[in-house]
Amino acid sequence: MDKKLNALRDKFLSAHPISPEIHARVLAELDAIEHRHQVRVLFACESGSRGWGFASPDSDYDVRFIYVHQPEWYLRVEAQRDVIEVPISDELDICGWELRKALQLMRRSNPTLFEWLDSPVVYREDAPLAARLRALAPDFFSERKGRWHYLAMAKNNFRGYLQGETVRLKKYLYVLRPLLAARWIDAGRGMPPMRFADLADAMVDEPQLRAEIRQLLAIKMAAGEAELGARFEQIHAFIEGELANEQPPADFKRPVGSEAALDALLREAVWPAPIAAAEAG
Repeated sequence: MDKKLNALRDKFLSAHPISPEIHARVLAELDAIEHRHQVRVLFACESGSRGWGFASPDSDYDVRFIYVHQPEWYLRVEAQRDVIEVPISDELDICGWELRKALQLMRRSNPTLFEWLDSPVVYREDAPLAARLRALAPDFFSERKGRWHYLAMAKNNFRGYLQGETVRLKKYLYVLRPLLAARWIDAGRGMPPMRFADLADAMVDEPQLRAEIRQLLAIKMAAGEAELGARFEQIHAFIEGELANEQPPADFKRPVGSEAALDALLREAVWPAPIAAAEAG
């Protein structure tokens, strides 16, 4: 492996490349969304490979956000659209969930929302509200649902993309990451971290497998999203073994989150001034 790949291999542990120009562009897009839709963005992060820590040079920027409407929006008889999607422009892929939808998904233990809240790349946030969301998340995390989500993702990607002798290299990471997340849950560690490096460091003990994962990451971070290559034998054998030896889920504990806490957070986000005035009185 040449010096460039060695450098990239060592860099991957903290690789979340967002240039100042892209950061400023994302903030400008969020400002435009607020003006266009008359909403307030409460939280915005990276959700894709740049958040996971294995972006290619041509990876998109997958910006995800949570927003709240003006109070009148919540007083309509008919349900309104609760997603904002911006047409993909160049490398920016931006979409968001309305806060009530996000809280409903938290109540249902949605792994994607938990990953957003753990993203190492945060563009904007209402710090007190984001802290409350992160504090509530563990109480609503279902080990059973999380495990099912990650194993299904691993199986689908493995069967769909890694069956030939030549494979799309990035798909290995789209199988490895959910498999390691399932391992994390089975080990009783709770919500898996979003960063792939954290999962790999904690859940991969085999030296040869660790070395091959580092090699794969170095190639992935230097090559394009569509890069093809020969199988990685250690990684392939690990994936096949994990999927073949899957055990029935343990008797996981049930989430203990309080819906009243979610209701209170929603009320305070939608009507912060009246609630603050009432409390002061």
